[in-house]
Amino acid sequence: MTWEVVIGLETHAQLRTQSKIFSGASTVFGAEPNRQACAIDIALPGVLPVLNSAAVVYAIKFGLAVGATIAPRSIFARKNYFYPDLPKGYQISQFEIPVVLGGGLAIHVGDAEKFVHLTRAHLEEDAGKSLHEDFHGKTGIDLNRAGTPLLEIVTEPDMCSSAEAVAYARALHSLVTWIGICDGNMQEGSFRCDANVSVRRPGAPLGTRREVKNLNSFRFLQQAIDYEIQWQINEIEEGRKIQQATVLFDPGTGETRAMRSKEDAHDYRYFPDPDLLPLEIKADWIAQIKAGLPELPQAMKARFEADYGLSAYDAATLTATRDMANYYENVVVCAGTAQAKICANWVMGELAARLNREDLDIAAVPLPPTLLAGIVSRLADNTLSNKMAKEVFDALWAGEGKDADAVIEARGLKQISDSGTIDALIDMVLAANPKSVEEFRAGKDKAFNALVGQAMKATKGKANPQQVNDLLRKKLAG
Repeated sequence: MTWEVVIGLETHAQLRTQSKIFSGASTVFGAEPNRQACAIDIALPGVLPVLNSAAVVYAIKFGLAVGATIAPRSIFARKNYFYPDLPKGYQISQFEIPVVLGGGLAIHVGDAEKFVHLTRAHLEEDAGKSLHEDFHGKTGIDLNRAGTPLLEIVTEPDMCSSAEAVAYARALHSLVTWIGICDGNMQEGSFRCDANVSVRRPGAPLGTRREVKNLNSFRFLQQAIDYEIQWQINEIEEGRKIQQATVLFDPGTGETRAMRSKEDAHDYRYFPDPDLLPLEIKADWIAQIKAGLPELPQAMKARFEADYGLSAYDAATLTATRDMANYYENVVVCAGTAQAKICANWVMGELAARLNREDLDIAAVPLPPTLLAGIVSRLADNTLSNKMAKEVFDALWAGEGKDADAVIEARGLKQISDSGTIDALIDMVLAANPKSVEEFRAGKDKAFNALVGQAMKATKGKANPQQVNDLLRKKLAG
């Protein structure tokens, strides 16, 4: 029987401020436990929070980037609940009037494009962290994260598969790192997702949702959603009702397990924080921030297609991150727009493969765009074959030679493209291999490859392969 899946995501993006959202305490990751929790973060008597303006700037940047409405006036509220890592007994967040309303992101799943609508994005402080390992059955509390600024980004329930949810999460991750508001480090908890998942019969009302908390990798996000979907379907088909709950995903077993019954908004007893004035954002401040935004991924993707003649797939791949897009464009600037497609092939092919093998980010690539452009230029003017170009690439990657021309000179890698030289070479190969010539003319295609191989061997791989192929076929047909 057919089922429909309904998914919405809530993502916590840690903002790249140097201090916390309501105090001057540091946000640097990796400090000794409880060294970065000040009196304001744990709400000792008599302290007052002061809003970090940089967090507001980052929230406005995000809202502008997703085409949202920036609220001219928003309010901070206290979200009341009791948990060991929440020393205040409440979390300062936004409820009724968030700073960002609406907007959305376009995603691609295969060849299909979909627009995921956003409900809101609001500023809030993070809680501390409960640590259960290495405490001999006890729980340790680290309050360093308490007060760290977060932007919680909430979607409408627009997604209907784990693939769509992952595509959205990747697009969002790319955007927040692109505009510089979040470092996107999922291992350190800077970008983590909660997935609200429900199933229903086609046309039926929305089913009861369960929220899978704190997914800190795209792989876990997909696995958790897939498991939860099947679990809910099995429960309903066996006659049991889904109970609204908060669940955790266990990467070891690949299963979700209920943690607690899911609270609704009224359970948190939200009320305006009496220590914080309403946040007022003037139009001229928004205009100033908008003027400082970089070109956004979708706009750059469209420009790459229009200006460089790239396919939608190539343009999307090259604009997956801002560092990748900038690197590619710098290669094109150096090699020339006419070589934009070859540049794309090398960035997405040889360069990306090497980065993957060596587990490097493109920001740390040891091959500057100027050097890769030099290789592309020598390919374009037929100085190098593809095989030779890869040898030059390896040499430059290893730090040998100041540029492509120096490596070509030092290794004697210049391709033979002179038509007279290649014509004489082909005549020599045909004369020396009459059996292969006879076999080819008898319909054995493998014989042609053998003749090409002999020609390339005679020049130690330096002959232009395309010229060899073309001239050889011409002579064999004569």
